[in-house]
Amino acid sequence: MAREIELKLVLGESAAQRLAAHPRLAGLSARRETLINSYYDTPAGDLQRQRVALRLRRTPQRILQTLKTAGEGSGGLSSRGEWEWPVSEQALDLAGLAALPPMQALGRDVLLALEPRFATDFARTRWLVEDAETTIEVALDQGEIRAGQRRVAINELELELKRGAPSELWRLAEALADHVALRPANASKAARGALLCDGRRPTLASAAERRAATPRQRCDLAIAALDALSDSGERECLSRAREAFDSLADDTSLTTAIRQPARRLIDALAEPQWLTPSFGQHSLALLAALDAR
Repeated sequence: MAREIELKLVLGESAAQRLAAHPRLAGLSARRETLINSYYDTPAGDLQRQRVALRLRRTPQRILQTLKTAGEGSGGLSSRGEWEWPVSEQALDLAGLAALPPMQALGRDVLLALEPRFATDFARTRWLVEDAETTIEVALDQGEIRAGQRRVAINELELELKRGAPSELWRLAEALADHVALRPANASKAARGALLCDGRRPTLASAAERRAATPRQRCDLAIAALDALSDSGERECLSRAREAFDSLADDTSLTTAIRQPARRLIDALAEPQWLTPSFGQHSLALLAALDAR
């Protein structure tokens, strides 16, 4: 099993073009490929309930089967278990899956009930940013998630740590935010696809959960609400994000380094086109200040 450490960022509508021209990427060679992915679960959603994702990915060279466990982390940064191996055809390797601890915990009945649930098809552009101590893969994904007739767009950036300290992911994100409209995101493609497949509305935190949340958790509630807004378009999600940021901006027990970017994010969300480079800069500043408490 490998541990995948990555920082997920959602991009603004026209940010991809500015990304390629960014000084940190402009001089690097880019690798481009199309990835066709089928995600599997039982009709009852047993894998999703355990926050396990299973997919078959067709690349130009081969077919890969991947099982991922739930990510540990927040603010867009996650670390999770990952098993991946090639298969010979567009069909699950059930014997290989049966040997993995997450599937053993779910049992044979779940294994035999697995079926395709939704697809994520996208073009991926990769850059490798490296120096003497750090290697980070920058992956731009653009495409869509499909479940029956339902579709939502993929327009995101993943910074995956290949070598070095996780703090370097934040440093690179901050550099990119100087020119590119982006924001931290926690919702994976698998989680978004599961909601789309079932036709479910995003689940937002209850009033009790919001009251009990720590300052760091309140920021994650705002991120979750903005993730939900991207796919649902529901105004309530926007209101919940502003409410979470407002709880930080008005909390006099917190430092100015936390309260000020939170206030600026509230002001930005009042604008029709709120996802700007400035929004990303304030989001990252807020997360850095919360983590420094």
